[in-house]
Amino acid sequence: MLRDCTHFYIQFESAQDTSRMPIVDHATRLITCKLVYYGPGRSGKTTNLSYLHSALPSGQVGSLTSLATRRDRTLFFDYLPVNLGTVGAYRVRFQLYTVPGQPYYRAIRQLVLQGADGIAFVADSQRHRWEDNIESMQDLHANLAEHGVDARGLPMAIQYNKQDLPPSLSTPVNELSDALNFRNVPEFAADALNGVGVFDTLRALGMRVLRRLGAAEAPGMAA
Repeated sequence: MLRDCTHFYIQFESAQDTSRMPIVDHATRLITCKLVYYGPGRSGKTTNLSYLHSALPSGQVGSLTSLATRRDRTLFFDYLPVNLGTVGAYRVRFQLYTVPGQPYYRAIRQLVLQGADGIAFVADSQRHRWEDNIESMQDLHANLAEHGVDARGLPMAIQYNKQDLPPSLSTPVNELSDALNFRNVPEFAADALNGVGVFDTLRALGMRVLRRLGAAEAPGMAA
């Protein structure tokens, strides 16, 4: 059973530890899950993680580590381990990453995607970013395929960020959903700068990852 799903404890680890794969450690009874925030450049991936970091009690929050690029304000990636309740007798640790959305950082996106247990796709609701969203989703599927991962089987949630903009500047959620959410995964309208939809996205994705992991590991956990 998943407990304390609305409470998060953030713990800092070195951002250089990018080669680690998600694991179930039966000796320590620790499940480590990796969630990757994906989407076009400047869609709000970093804003999501920054909000999570700032909104949680300071006594429970470690350092949010990032590596900035020179050509854009998008961060190279953020690394934010999060504990989210337990699965049976196992503690759960979530590690959250962002990827740079610009096309010329494709190699970095491929690296960060390695071992991902779930994807939060952050779409930019601005009308002029329509093609960028579609291209980023296609890029995600292509990069996962290069890792031998069928995107259809990977837990995902979609966030339509910047829905606070006037209708003349933003694409409605239903239109974005028709274009991007062909798997009918959980989806959320968001204003990440103000936290709207941020925790909803993380919680929905985390629950899907844990349900999948719990089903796969149930016999081992019961032993």
